Amino acid sequence: MNKTDVKEPMQVQVTLRHSHNHNDIELYARDAVQSLERIYSGIVNVHVILDHQKNDFQKNKLAEITLKVPQNVLVAREASATYEQAIDSCVDVLGRQLKKYKEKLHTHR
Repeated sequence: MNKTDVKEPMQVQVTLRHSHNHNDIELYARDAVQSLERIYSGIVNVHVILDHQKNDFQKNKLAEITLKVPQNVLVAREASATYEQAIDSCVDVLGRQLKKYKEKLHTHR
């Protein structure tokens, strides 16, 4: 087995702004972004930022996910009533972006 056969695990960082002790939502975010590896296994790292807006009571939970792949950075930002909904929306958007990225890689070979 040579060095290229060993896949580094995807690095996931979760940042909660203006919040404390949200282990459940951090675990949820980590699990959600892991599903993106099924679409494209070359993800270098992922940074999930969770925040909330004080002036918006309907969609005050914000999620921003930055995903690094070789020679590109994909970003999704969503606001929703819950962190889970915002994370799921970001993952859906990033899933579509990853599919396009993967298609571009295959057409340029």
